[in-house]
Amino acid sequence: MNDGANRDTTKRSARERLQAERERQKAKDKRRRTLVVSAAVVGVLGLAAVVGLIAANTGKGGPSAKGGPLVAPSGATGKDALAIQTGKAEAPSTLTVWEDFRCPACKAFETNYRDTVHELEAKGLLKVEYHLVTLIDGNMGGSGSLKSANAAACAQDAATFAPYHDLLFENQPEETNDAYGKNAKLLELAAKVDGLDTPDFRKCVEDGTHDSWVKKSQDAFRTGKFRGTPTVLLDGKDIFADQANPLTPQKLKEKVEAAGKGGAGGGAKASGAPASPQPSSSASASASASASASASRSGSPAAGRSAAPSRPASATRPSASGQGAADHSGMPVNH
Repeated sequence: MNDGANRDTTKRSARERLQAERERQKAKDKRRRTLVVSAAVVGVLGLAAVVGLIAANTGKGGPSAKGGPLVAPSGATGKDALAIQTGKAEAPSTLTVWEDFRCPACKAFETNYRDTVHELEAKGLLKVEYHLVTLIDGNMGGSGSLKSANAAACAQDAATFAPYHDLLFENQPEETNDAYGKNAKLLELAAKVDGLDTPDFRKCVEDGTHDSWVKKSQDAFRTGKFRGTPTVLLDGKDIFADQANPLTPQKLKEKVEAAGKGGAGGGAKASGAPASPQPSSSASASASASASASASRSGSPAAGRSAAPSRPASATRPSASGQGAADHSGMPVNH
């Protein structure tokens, strides 16, 4: 009897120990699950905090930054106030220019057309609406397109946009050199423009006051499905659309002057149907020389395109607008 009782007691004791061990294991597993869940929650919250910190600091870095209030420069015009206008508002003809201060073809356009454009503006025949974009930042990396565009908008606040705009193109670094990504360089150039290098201008440049405005302009460029920079429209018509017969500075002058007189050349604005430009004997000698110089710098021949922007070395890259391969003048590249 005693042996049987002892065996029963031993079995019961073993079952109780096993049950107790199981309970301890369950408790241990529960604590482990709790720790794992807690760690996961902490990790998610930490990631959210990092993302929040990145978001809070956008607008201070590269062109993908999204933060900061949208502040249009003084006197900005057009849809969503995304254009900076030069010339007289009542001028009968309008030149719309989408350009990037890092874009070599934009410099070629400015070099070839600048004197003609300024002459027509001075006569009250032409106004120009500049849209500043960041295409090269997107293609090459860096922030020079964004920062130089912001600085130009700051110059607009100081009523010195035109001379600073021209100076930026005259001193444009190589496309692969992001020199304009340094505010010090932009301020150095500003010192060459009378009345521009002021505390207000410096603060505007350093703070990136118009960065979000520039980014919205780039978004508008992408939405507009333009193929590259510069995109130049005379009264809504792309002046380089006809690659065999692009609008030279001389022909631009003839068309704008004719529009000012109400002549046949002004049909683009008056009737809504652009008149086909007639070839002139030649572009000005200075335009040809400038184009040749620009072409040699970009590694492209100037023959046959003396007044049109030259193709830069990066022409074979797709544009940031996502519309396929095109050079910076908006002309397709043959692969």
